[in-house]
Amino acid sequence: MIPRYSLPEMAAVWSDRARLDHWLQIELLAVEAWAELGKIPPEDAAACRERASFTVEAVAAREAVTRHDIAAFVDVVAGSIGPAGRWIHFGMTSSDVLDTGFALQLREAADQLLARVEVLLAVVKRRALEFRDTPCMGRSHGIHAEPTSFGHKLAVWAFELDRDRERLRRARESVSVGAISGVVGSYAAVDPRVEELVCAQLGLRSAEASTQVIQRDRHAEYMVALAITAGTLDKMATEIRHLARTEVREVQEPFAEGQKGSSAMPHKRNPVVCERVSGLARVLRGHAQAALENITLWHERDISHSSAERIIFPDATGLLDFMLKDMAWVMDGLVVFPARMAEHVGSLGGIASSQSVLLALVDGGLARDDAYRAVQRAAAAAWDDGASFRDAIAADPDVRGTLDRAALDRLFDPQRFLRNMGGVFAKLEKLPVEGA
Repeated sequence: MIPRYSLPEMAAVWSDRARLDHWLQIELLAVEAWAELGKIPPEDAAACRERASFTVEAVAAREAVTRHDIAAFVDVVAGSIGPAGRWIHFGMTSSDVLDTGFALQLREAADQLLARVEVLLAVVKRRALEFRDTPCMGRSHGIHAEPTSFGHKLAVWAFELDRDRERLRRARESVSVGAISGVVGSYAAVDPRVEELVCAQLGLRSAEASTQVIQRDRHAEYMVALAITAGTLDKMATEIRHLARTEVREVQEPFAEGQKGSSAMPHKRNPVVCERVSGLARVLRGHAQAALENITLWHERDISHSSAERIIFPDATGLLDFMLKDMAWVMDGLVVFPARMAEHVGSLGGIASSQSVLLALVDGGLARDDAYRAVQRAAAAAWDDGASFRDAIAADPDVRGTLDRAALDRLFDPQRFLRNMGGVFAKLEKLPVEGA
C-alpha cells in the first residue's frame, strides 16, 4: 500500500535556508567567474569561497533595516568575508540573483513533482492492466451509453498522465534559465562571460536576452503545466466520486479500519480524498491565472510579479505534490466492484446493446430507419415501462424476420464490446514508467 503522507520534501525547496543557499552559490560563482576573467585577484576569490557565511536570522535582521532582501543578504555575506567581500555582487543587480535562484528552486520542485507523477502513473498503469477485461458501463451525458472496460477507463488516465509528465518536463526546461546581465539586462557593468560561466556551473542555460528580469512567459508556462496536471487529477477524482455514489457503487475509496465517514451517520463511506483533490485543483487553476497576469511588466522591470510569485509557486508546487500523493494512495487502494459493474451493463434488459442490434439489423438487410425505429420501440418499453429491452427486441416482428435467436444472443455478450481494445493495452504496456 502506498503511504498516504510522507516527509515534507517540497517545503524544503522553498525554505528560507534553501533560497539563501542558492543566492550564496550564485554570488560566489560570479566572483570566481570574474577571477577567471582576470578582474578579481584569485586570492580574493578564494577568501570569498572560504569565509562567506550567513544565518537566516542575521539576514532577516539586516533586512528589517535595509527593507531590501538582496541588499541585506549582500551586506551580511560581505561582512562575513572581510576586505575581499567588496567583490560580492560586483556588477550585478538584484534580479540576477533572485531570478537565477528562483530557477534553481523551480527546477528542484519540478524534479519532485515528476517523481510523484511517475509513482501515480505506475499505479494507474498497473490497475488498468488488472481490469482490462472487466466490463463496465460507459456513460455519455451521464446516461448509460455502451459497455467499455474499467481498464480502458484507467488507460485513458494513464496516457493523460504521460502527457502531463511531458508537459512538466518541458516546463522544467523552460524555467531552467539564468541571467547575470546587470541593470536592464544590458551587460553594461558585467561581462556576458560571467553569466555563461555561472549558468554552466549551475546547469542552467543563459537567457537569450533578458531585461532586468527573466521574462515571465516561462514561469506562466510552468504554472499552467501544474494546473493542467491538477486538472487531470480532478478529472480522475470526479469520476471516482461519481462511481462511488450509493446508487452506482462501482468503486470505493480505500476505507481504513477505525475510519469514520460521518460524525452523525455511521454508514457513510464518503470519497473525501477525491473531494479534496477536486477542491485543490480549483486553487491551482486560480494560481495559473495569476501567473499569466505576471507576464506583463512595465518596461525593463517592475516587481508586481514578485509578490504574487512568492505565494503562488511555493503554494502550487506544494499543493500538486500533496494531490499526487493523495491520488496515488487512492488508486493503489481503490476498491472495485466488478459484479456491480456487470449489473449496470445488463440493466434494463441489456439496453446498452441497442447500437449492436441496430447495426446487425442493417447488416441483415433492414433499412436503417426501419431498424432504428424497431430498436427505439424496444428501448422505449424498457425506459418507460420497465420492460426488458432484450425481450422486447426479440418479440419485434422486424427483428425476428432478420435475426435468429442465436445471432441476437451474441449481441448481448458484454465481452464483444472489448474485442478491439487490444491495441490500446499493447500501447499501455509499452508506456515507460521510471523504476517500474
